[in-house]
Amino acid sequence: MTGGRLYRALALMLAALAFMFGAERVQAQAGNVGTPLNVCVARAAPGMTARALFDDPARFDCTRRQTDWGAGDFWVLSQPTRIDAGRAFQVRIASLWQQRITLHVLYADGTIARFAIDGQGATRNLALGAIIAQRVPARADMSAVRMLWHVEGASNLRGIVVDPRIAKLGQAARSNLTMAAFYAGFGGICIALFIYNLALWGALRHRFQLAYCAMVGALAAYAFSSSGALAWTFPDVLNNDRLRINYLLLAVSAAAAVAFARSFFEERIFTPWLARACTATIVALLGTAALFAGLAPWRIALLDRLYALAFLGLLVLTVPIMWRAWRMKSNYLWLFAVAWAMPIAFAGARLANNLDLVAWHFWIDNSTIASMAIEAMLSSVAIAYRIRLLSRERDAAIRQEVAARALADTDPLTGLLNRRAFLREAIGRTGDQILLLADLDHFKHVNDTIGHDGGDEVLCRFARVLRTSVPEGALVARIGGEEFAIIGDAGAGLAPEQILARLRTERMPFDLTVTASIGGSVGPLLTEPDWKQLYRAADRALLDAKSDGRDRARAAYSIAFAA
Repeated sequence: MTGGRLYRALALMLAALAFMFGAERVQAQAGNVGTPLNVCVARAAPGMTARALFDDPARFDCTRRQTDWGAGDFWVLSQPTRIDAGRAFQVRIASLWQQRITLHVLYADGTIARFAIDGQGATRNLALGAIIAQRVPARADMSAVRMLWHVEGASNLRGIVVDPRIAKLGQAARSNLTMAAFYAGFGGICIALFIYNLALWGALRHRFQLAYCAMVGALAAYAFSSSGALAWTFPDVLNNDRLRINYLLLAVSAAAAVAFARSFFEERIFTPWLARACTATIVALLGTAALFAGLAPWRIALLDRLYALAFLGLLVLTVPIMWRAWRMKSNYLWLFAVAWAMPIAFAGARLANNLDLVAWHFWIDNSTIASMAIEAMLSSVAIAYRIRLLSRERDAAIRQEVAARALADTDPLTGLLNRRAFLREAIGRTGDQILLLADLDHFKHVNDTIGHDGGDEVLCRFARVLRTSVPEGALVARIGGEEFAIIGDAGAGLAPEQILARLRTERMPFDLTVTASIGGSVGPLLTEPDWKQLYRAADRALLDAKSDGRDRARAAYSIAFAA
């Protein structure tokens, strides 16, 4: 990978990270919009009521991290706030694995509004970006001052009530529009790349194209589910079941990415242990996802940790792959590095969040879609580059094959067909064929007079005479030292007297006079016995021409040639 490409890749990755962690202005328009609320937590106990908890906020812990509480039932109290009377608003929180949420809204006059959200209720209230948005109707005479959530069956993998916000209805609508554009753009990219590469696979049949299509298809399905669009399409799906689908689809896309890398790089990159490591990573990703989807909420924290460790294995796997590619001087290393730098960085950030090393953030939670959209486009460029190199290799192989075949089929001195190639092309021709055997007269005397180099030049010039004297479709070959053969259709006008006449006028080295004798025969040439019969007849005619004084043509059977 060149230095310039490396710097551009790093700059792109850093810009994306800056966007993800410093996107407050972006988040003000999309995602979990609105005014953030600070919250405090208390573990639920029998006899607790919303009224008593609103009256006794000291019972809540405001310093302990939410993930330190473990799983269970909780009450979560917001700090005092004030929403103007006469204005409807949304209370927005991140979508998490929970059985039931009850939102209590305290108004300034002491009244409490209650909103129950079960699994289907969470699905029906899901905004794009997987944000649970509960609409609170306006009260003309009173403002809301505090929020209280009763969360039941919280797995607390990422928190209990994460990123709570109060949003105006206009803010929420703009967020949905912005996120719709974001997801639609990603979906359009996925559909276009999927169809394009599937069509290419139909023509080229490279394994990495199928793996790429599987990866893009799984990512598109993951975006459809994780964005909340699945909830809009199927509002009766439980929100926790949607999360199961997320786990499965993300694992499938990651496994397809490993398969893509495995088939994209040259085979020499993957030693047996590295190939086994790729297989083990795919099995771990799919296996832990299947366990989570099938067994959660049983031991959900353990299942989630195993799932995260499988992705950690994926990140670790990229190191030996890149190292081997660098060591073996792979043609595709820089493309792979550029395409996968951002997904690896974002996957590391998301993994750190899954392992509770960094706090939840909307753009971390949605980083997979953003990074993989870029990765999918760059990988498509990588595929195009790979196909270009494969095309070059194929063209070079074709040229080498043509050259090798030409060397195998061609007489190196004259450039005419050799005997083997001549017979291969001649036998099987339909219709009657005319065979001419031409032999230079007194060629030994020519060699003795002007030397072997001069004799070679005479052979080349005679070959040129033959090539320029035969009709289109005829075959010309050198089948012996100074013996040549011509095959053509009997009715094509192959005239030996024209060959002899042109030879007499051809300028030879040292103005030497060179003549030839020709014998011909006509007959079918469908099989090897036909060839032997035709050759014997033409050879007898050639001997007759030599016996009759040379520099003439003779024919077997009923064909007569003018001398």
